[in-house]
Amino acid sequence: MRKYEVTKKSSEETQRLSEKLGELVEAQDVIILEGDLGAGKTTFTKGLAKGLGVKRVVNSPTFNIIKEYKGRLPLYHMDVYRLAESEEDLGFDEYFYGEGITVVEWAHLIEAYLPNEKLQISLFHAGDDTRKIILEPIGDRYIRLCEELLQDESTSN
Repeated sequence: MRKYEVTKKSSEETQRLSEKLGELVEAQDVIILEGDLGAGKTTFTKGLAKGLGVKRVVNSPTFNIIKEYKGRLPLYHMDVYRLAESEEDLGFDEYFYGEGITVVEWAHLIEAYLPNEKLQISLFHAGDDTRKIILEPIGDRYIRLCEELLQDESTSN
């Protein structure tokens, strides 16, 4: 499996990267965000939303589980942490295979429902506001997406 690693020295740099991703994503793209609390998952999603043309304020859907935003494509932002004790299927297929982009935080809790192909992004603290971002594309579509996203970045495989 390919992996791409990028280091961003501020939340603004992280948001610029995710904003560019938002400009490149297509309907039915699924993006998995992994990282500890405060690692920058919501910051990353804010940039992605901006790239999609979302005008509303984007915040964590922790208590709602799913928040929907309108942009050039719908953005479905899921935080499934609260489903840890549940076997409930919230109609995930409607989101994953619908008209929009789906971003999932704590996705390992719903692994059985996730599509086979997806982009997994892990965010790690690397000191102060610095983040190490690892992109793991699963499927040809996501490999091409990462290559286009990172064509001007310093990356490693």
